[in-house]
Amino acid sequence: MSSPRNINMDKYIDIDGLEFHYTVSGSGPAMVLMHGWGCDSSTLASIERIAAASHTVYNVDFPGFGKSSEPGEVWGVEQYTRLIEKFVAAEGIMHPVLLGHSFGGRVGLLYASRNSGVSKLILVDAAGVKPRRKASYYIKVYSYKLGKAFYRLVLGQERSQARIERMRAARGSSDYNNASPMMRRILSRVVNEDLCHVMPSIKAPTLLIWGEDDTATPLSDAKKMERLIPDAGLVSFPGCGHYSFLDNPYLFGSVLKSFINS
Repeated sequence: MSSPRNINMDKYIDIDGLEFHYTVSGSGPAMVLMHGWGCDSSTLASIERIAAASHTVYNVDFPGFGKSSEPGEVWGVEQYTRLIEKFVAAEGIMHPVLLGHSFGGRVGLLYASRNSGVSKLILVDAAGVKPRRKASYYIKVYSYKLGKAFYRLVLGQERSQARIERMRAARGSSDYNNASPMMRRILSRVVNEDLCHVMPSIKAPTLLIWGEDDTATPLSDAKKMERLIPDAGLVSFPGCGHYSFLDNPYLFGSVLKSFINS
């Protein structure tokens, strides 16, 4: 029979008035998993199962996702990182391995840049390099803003809302369209935060795992991170996209186990 420590347990903690949800499984050294935007802790369940064979795994729901409360104000990467710092302190977690996928990588980068107690950092198809925008992106953004202002001026706040929503749906990303009004504002803020300036301060051994066909955070971002983070190595998977751990779970598992148990 498995010990209770090896069973995935749902837990909640109050941090600054926010209900913060996470799961705990496994035993051994601590590892914190941080999911990407529009996802939750269940997205990283396959990684949790692999890591729980050798580590105590804390798989979190960022505020605004999964079972955690939504922030009451517009957060940036700084606020999300502070929350993880308070969570680690509250749980008495020592020398954690941090794993961040996509947006979770942003938090991992900032956390590791200013906390010397990080044992290892794993960045999986991670965000953190400000995306290069084509002219078409700015045309789409500013035409939406101009259209929104025009409809409100001509039709008023209430009558213009339906037209603005249709225009937003046509121009916005799926992450943006599926988010609540508050989370849309947070997404607009965090997606443009560039963390390249903190990368040289990371002292923890860092593993970058990437899908070579990733279009959300391209392989060029990983190569830039590898150059900027002092003790970093990159492993890329051909034929895999932004969810490389799901596209090639066997190779991902092998690489992950080798790194966290070395």
